[in-house]
Amino acid sequence: MSDLKLVIGNKNYSSWSLRPWLAMKQFGLEFNEIRIPLYTPESSEKICQYSPSGKVPVLLHGSQTVWDSLAICEYLAEEFPSHNWWTNDKTARALARSISAEMHSGFQPLRQNMSMNCRAKLPGKGMTFGVQKDIDRITAIWRDCRQMFGSGGNMLFGDFTIADAMFAPVAIRFITYEVPLDAIAKDYVEAILALPAMQEWIQAGLAEVEIISNFE
Repeated sequence: MSDLKLVIGNKNYSSWSLRPWLAMKQFGLEFNEIRIPLYTPESSEKICQYSPSGKVPVLLHGSQTVWDSLAICEYLAEEFPSHNWWTNDKTARALARSISAEMHSGFQPLRQNMSMNCRAKLPGKGMTFGVQKDIDRITAIWRDCRQMFGSGGNMLFGDFTIADAMFAPVAIRFITYEVPLDAIAKDYVEAILALPAMQEWIQAGLAEVEIISNFE
């Protein structure tokens, strides 16, 4: 049995949970999943049993507790260095870290107006000037990464990296809200959604019965 445990929220809604979960799946790490539905009367108490911040995701590794999606991915990159979490090219790695941090801290209009929802089809909902600016910036990032470093595969830097995990929930959003995309962005969305791990997550999200009205 694996000594890695990942505490996550609803797969239909929890974009932050998806990020480390996808990275761990893609790099073949065995882990136990602890799923806690969000926004229920018991959610906070249950999450606080594992998380100092009271939020998901949380990684439990032996006596070590790591919370926050990007911190979890960085921790795993140190613990399992045989996997190419950030790419071997120094210039590409710097860019991958920069865009991952930008995704981590930015794009608030997109987050607030286009919540992740695997089940829904909400064409055009939430489209504001600020959201369009976020979409334009994200697709520019994807275009630059693909053109500069993506020739070896169909991910941002060719092979899958943490950067792809960080942007994976955006790909789901773009499908849910039917966001018009250029050819490069459309191809990237199709490629990341086709990953078996992404399909596993999405199918599990579709099967969930919980409804969080704020995200519908």
